[in-house]
Amino acid sequence: MTMGRHILHLRVDLPAEPDASLPERLRRLLETITPRVQMIEADSAVLDLTGALPYWRRDARGLTEVVQLRVLAHLGLRSSAGCAGNRMLAAMACAITPPGQLTVVEDSPEAISVFLRPRPVRELPGVGARTAATLAAYGLHTVGDVADVPQLTLQRLLGARAGRALHEHAQGSDTQVVDPTPTPASISSEHRFDRDELDPATHRRALLALADDLGARLRTSNQIASGLTCTIHYADRSSTRRNRVLSEATQHTVLLARAAYAIYNSLGLQRARVRSIALRADALRPVDLATRQLTLDAVDDKPLAIEAVADRARARFGHQVLYPAALATNSRTEMPSTGDRPVVEQTRPEDVLWMTRSRREAGPPPRGE
Repeated sequence: MTMGRHILHLRVDLPAEPDASLPERLRRLLETITPRVQMIEADSAVLDLTGALPYWRRDARGLTEVVQLRVLAHLGLRSSAGCAGNRMLAAMACAITPPGQLTVVEDSPEAISVFLRPRPVRELPGVGARTAATLAAYGLHTVGDVADVPQLTLQRLLGARAGRALHEHAQGSDTQVVDPTPTPASISSEHRFDRDELDPATHRRALLALADDLGARLRTSNQIASGLTCTIHYADRSSTRRNRVLSEATQHTVLLARAAYAIYNSLGLQRARVRSIALRADALRPVDLATRQLTLDAVDDKPLAIEAVADRARARFGHQVLYPAALATNSRTEMPSTGDRPVVEQTRPEDVLWMTRSRREAGPPPRGE
């Protein structure tokens, strides 16, 4: 671990319907503290405070308090903050910190060990459900358990690259730097449940609705996404974020939903009380740059053709006139919904049927369809 660094991970508690300009206002505000600011999400940022400490004549804790007070005073938002000697430790500290509070991990081997060793191994970056299950089978449940295992043993269990990375993280080492370079364009969509939701089927329905929303917006703006990030916020105010690089850049709902489901399944959630789910399409670029792998399998051709028809109908009558059949309701029981679209049990993205609202509500069908 690079000694002498002071990295702050900040997460603001956004309102249910945040102003679209809020992330940019947050970034500009944080840059009044230090120019080394990297926005991670609309509600999260990483700051390198190392060079700013002499200017502000404060230690890391004192300057973190200044940051939180300014965010509260200028934006009216409470924030959680984690400060440590590298990005990994700062992010882990922030994840367990309630809004309005801060956690500082002193930059010493003893303090890092006290903070890190009792933490569940799944809190380390890159450790998903499968890796955690593999480690648990060998009695490795905490970061301390993993830290005591030789690197070669971890490499035999997980592979050379994954084993080496896990060994370094368990020792508190992280080489990531704060990169103030603007990240590639992205768009996001979020669903907040009316109550803390435990049902995985309801989680998946929300993911499908979010993928449908992102896909429609990408196609409208003639863009494709090269990656997908899923963020899940829990009832205890903690959160989990996972991202995935898509095998090929896309703007299609079916492919986005398939990737979102894969990310969700990798988390291995068991009766998790979920408060909200956000999905973000990353690294956007013009659709003209899209490539598609040739294949003899036509499994996706039908849903993509229907998707094109649905887009034309939506352009004429509004987004709510057509939606995936998996988001329709088949009973009078009120179900959680995203926007104006109700949801049901069936949530496979491969389902290509689309539902329409009544003619009285939606008007006549589009010409030529």
